[in-house]
Amino acid sequence: MKAMVYRRYGGPEVLEPAELPEPKTHVDSVLVRVRAAALNPADLALQAGVLDEAVETYFPVVPGWDIAGVVERAGLAASEFAPGDEVIGYVRGEVQRAHGGLAELVSADVRSLVRKPSTMSFTEAVGLPLAGLTAYQAVVHALDIQPQELLLVHGAAGGVGSLAVQIARARGARIIGTASARDHDYLRSLGVEPITYGPDATERIRHLPVDAVLDAAGNGALAAAPTQPGARVASIAEIGLPGVIPVFCRLEPQDFQAVADLAEAGELTVRIGETFPFERAADAQRALAQRTRPGKIVVLGPGSS
Repeated sequence: MKAMVYRRYGGPEVLEPAELPEPKTHVDSVLVRVRAAALNPADLALQAGVLDEAVETYFPVVPGWDIAGVVERAGLAASEFAPGDEVIGYVRGEVQRAHGGLAELVSADVRSLVRKPSTMSFTEAVGLPLAGLTAYQAVVHALDIQPQELLLVHGAAGGVGSLAVQIARARGARIIGTASARDHDYLRSLGVEPITYGPDATERIRHLPVDAVLDAAGNGALAAAPTQPGARVASIAEIGLPGVIPVFCRLEPQDFQAVADLAEAGELTVRIGETFPFERAADAQRALAQRTRPGKIVVLGPGSS
């Protein structure tokens, strides 16, 4: 099968096309033909070797944690799916065993898949797995956002932040989000009151009666714009700060299904920044690294258009 692989750590320059054997499937695995793969900063970190001390790597690696595609075959113990089903998947574990999303086919554990929301294209739905799981677990589990609570989201226009504000809105919260000026209209379209980073924003945030804060931006956002005492605070970027709940994405099937259900109900949309053909996967990585435009970077599967 066609795949994009890296055989050593590095940046986009180490990504290269390859012909690999079709991945094997066990009784509880599902073989998926990839229609789209979404890129995440974690993909670049893994490829650069940043996580080498924590993650076993078996070269060559096929990167790509987020996939959307069509089931080719399902194992005997994977009765949840059948050939022809449209699915999305969070296949981080498969990447560690060399079977990521930048390929024609992925063999995925049945627990890592849910049905693709019918309201979304493959290109849009592939932006849900990692970012959606992280956002859901931050809003629902870490912060337990309740109706009418005021939530402040730093980095509200980003991949996790934009989904977090929509999940919080679906739970009846009121939301204020920090973002660059270019993203204000987008945030307003999500029902979020936008604030631009800067000294004026810091003073304003200091006096907001917020119930909870989600830091999806990092870069010292929490320290630069402290809120009133008593607010619940969580972060996906600043780990180890006193009083801040760290949020790490975990593959919890019930949470993944909840994200898909929200999308199916029309409560979630994914902002697509740029779409690349399979052959230009390295250019897609460069676009992600350079953050040339807001929104998700998506690589189409081989033969998709």
